[in-house]
Amino acid sequence: MNVLSVVSLSIILLISCNQTTNNNSNSTNEKISESKELVQESPIDTTFTFNNDETGKIPTGWTQYFTGVSDTTDWRIVDDGGNKVLAQLSEENVSGHFNEIVYDAFKVKNVELKVKIKGVKGKRDQGGGFVWRFIDANNHYIVRANPLEDNVVLYKMENGKRTDLPVLGKGRTYGVDVETLGSGWNNLRLTVVDNMFTVYLNDKELFQVEDETFTNAGKVGLWTKADAVSYFDDFQVTSISK
Repeated sequence: MNVLSVVSLSIILLISCNQTTNNNSNSTNEKISESKELVQESPIDTTFTFNNDETGKIPTGWTQYFTGVSDTTDWRIVDDGGNKVLAQLSEENVSGHFNEIVYDAFKVKNVELKVKIKGVKGKRDQGGGFVWRFIDANNHYIVRANPLEDNVVLYKMENGKRTDLPVLGKGRTYGVDVETLGSGWNNLRLTVVDNMFTVYLNDKELFQVEDETFTNAGKVGLWTKADAVSYFDDFQVTSISK
């Protein structure tokens, strides 16, 4: 073996040893780094039909949360007349309790969200809606449609406190009243462009809200309150470019 070969072999062994040492000492950091890399700062436009998810389980890539006084939430895929949907099934009858489920793979600032929603049952609350710019269970925005009240309201959840936000041009009216939602499917839609949020129900624009509490990109997902057993289907996420 010549001198060059010996030197080359020594360099290779040294690099290999350093890599092994670094891998062992930084394995936790690498896992955290890999996890962060999976969260994109803008979404791949997609529709979640839930058809390929397993019944009885949380859909792949999603995480459920709760906010408030109870520690119970129960999101899972269920069969609805031969069609798979995402459902919140907990009937914990507590007023100050909220259920969230968010998709983990991306964050987005400006976005259009669409979903089909059906209020199945609930004595204290029914229906549900979106969360967006989701930081954690205590910090995000919410808009929801409630068949018990036949209204649609937009809120912020800041430091665990939920506050309804004033409708642009009308002030604080607790959202807007709508035609009877009933027990069937309704289409909820939201567009988010910087600090302007526009809410639609069944293809009709309802109102706008302007707010600057949360200005950075966040995760998106779905929401219910208290004992609302609700079904969701065809959740569409479309990024909005400016």
